[in-house]
Amino acid sequence: MKERNIPMKISPQVYVRGSIEAVEMYCRAFGAEISFQIKDSENKAYQHCELSINGQLFMAVSEAPDICDVSKKLVWQTMAFNVFDMGSEEAVRNAYDILREGGTVIDPLGPCDWNPFCSNLIDKFGVFWWIAI
Repeated sequence: MKERNIPMKISPQVYVRGSIEAVEMYCRAFGAEISFQIKDSENKAYQHCELSINGQLFMAVSEAPDICDVSKKLVWQTMAFNVFDMGSEEAVRNAYDILREGGTVIDPLGPCDWNPFCSNLIDKFGVFWWIAI
C-alpha cells in the first residue's frame, strides 16, 4: 500500500429534502455555523453546505437527489451520528428539543450504561442521532 503524507480525514454528510431548513435546524441544535456553501441556481436548496463548530468541520448537508431514500424513519437505523461531550445537560436538552420536533424519539433523555444523560432520536429529515453529555 502506498504511504500517505497527508493524514486521511472523514466527516459525515447527510442528504435530505429541505436542506435549507435542515441546515438552520442543525445550526440551532448544535451551535454550528455555515463555513462553506453552494446553493442551487434558484437559491432554494444546498448542493453542498458545510457546518463547523469552533472552526472544525462538524458535518455537511446536501439536498437529496430524487433517487435517495428519504422515507420517514421510525426505528433504529444502521448508522447514527454520535454527538457527545456536549458540555452540559442544557446543551443536550437544547439539541434534543430541536431535533425531536417532527421526528421520532427512540430513547428519551436519561442515562444509559455508558453515559449519564443521552438520547437516541431520528429527526424529521430521517437522520438518526445519539446525543450525549
